[in-house]
Amino acid sequence: MEVTLEQMLAAREARVQMQDELRKRYGAPVISFTMNIPGPIKYTPLIRRAFFVGHDALRSALSGAKLPVLWSGVQEAATGCEALFAVGGEALAVKRVCTDIEDANALGRLFDMDVLAPDGAKLDREAVGGGARNCIVCGAAGRGCASRRTHTVEELQAAARRIMEAHFAAADRDAAAKLVTRALLDEVYTTPKPGLVDRGNNGSHTDMTVETFERSAAALEPYWARCVSIGQATADEPPEATFAQLRAAGLDAERAMFAATGGVNTHKGAIFTLGVVCGAIGRLWTAEAPCRDTDVILQSCAAMTSAAMEADFAAITRETARTAGARLYLEHGLRGIRGEVADGLPGVRNVALPVLRRALDAGCSRNDAGVYALLALVARGTDSNMIARGGKDAADAASREAAALTAGGRFPPIPEVERLDRSFISRNLSPGGCADLLAAAYFLLDCTEAAAVDKP
Repeated sequence: MEVTLEQMLAAREARVQMQDELRKRYGAPVISFTMNIPGPIKYTPLIRRAFFVGHDALRSALSGAKLPVLWSGVQEAATGCEALFAVGGEALAVKRVCTDIEDANALGRLFDMDVLAPDGAKLDREAVGGGARNCIVCGAAGRGCASRRTHTVEELQAAARRIMEAHFAAADRDAAAKLVTRALLDEVYTTPKPGLVDRGNNGSHTDMTVETFERSAAALEPYWARCVSIGQATADEPPEATFAQLRAAGLDAERAMFAATGGVNTHKGAIFTLGVVCGAIGRLWTAEAPCRDTDVILQSCAAMTSAAMEADFAAITRETARTAGARLYLEHGLRGIRGEVADGLPGVRNVALPVLRRALDAGCSRNDAGVYALLALVARGTDSNMIARGGKDAADAASREAAALTAGGRFPPIPEVERLDRSFISRNLSPGGCADLLAAAYFLLDCTEAAAVDKP
């Protein structure tokens, strides 16, 4: 909502009064942090989000400079967000911290971090080596544009929004990429995982170890940010257009994976699955907040991929079926991870995520919750990798064993899962597709519930 000049003056007067009270009470410098937002609208979800970036950066920087916060408070109103800090330490040191944030942070041009000395004197940026701040529209130095009113309010508002949007577009891409990397590592570290590489053993694999997965996960981190960026850039285009670009990016990611692992396929399924999920998150992104609705994200995955996947399946013939997945589709109608994604990842939505949440709510560790989610996925009996390695009968028997362990929603003791692990290894079974779905479930659990990207 728009605010009047009278409202802004009243808010400023109240802020000055509080500043004076804090100075007298603590005999210490006081920071007054507000947002430098042009125009009559001072409070929106986007402005609030940007404010808390500055607020958190300020708290962190004060702690790093060993300047103790003696008192702090935040107020949110139509006149804008305000934060006050009484800080123990020398006023110039406090001002230096604030100026560094204003100059270094991508949002810093919109931060207004005033510092008042204990005697009430306001410290200038120049006192700590800071220069004049540039115009947010044209970049001209100093206050000339403001004093001459060179730019319209609409131009200033648009420039402020561009600054915030650009910051959060990049920050949210990077945050998503880090969460995917964490999910991939959590998946490989989850122990025991029947037939799969984990901290206990290498499962049914002789060509890969935990370290192989770690190298792969590190090499793939830029890819996840690229997928989010593709989604952001194509959000106004048909969903199929986003997927076409994701496919091209996925080929580059596979090359990066093979280079990091010496030719070992650690994450090919995850590149496809989580690449699409990241693309969906990009399509749904807004600067105000990243999408955290799992159902909406997974529906977007289906919208992007379903037509292309159906075309791929329709083109499979006995003559063109050169991969194990294509042969399994012809022989058993199994659509593998491609069908799973085209259907909106029902294994993640209906199986892995509910089990993860239920186990965590019951007090299980993240590791054990992941073990139980994996067992539930194996029990579905749809892992094409299991069939490719051991045949349909062996894969079906293994699924029944996993289902028996978790019958009635039971969380089996870990030694029982370890016995199943040894059994899978003896039969050369490895539910690699389920591992990819577990990684996707870890990621969605974190990005939808952990509040890791913006201020709650």
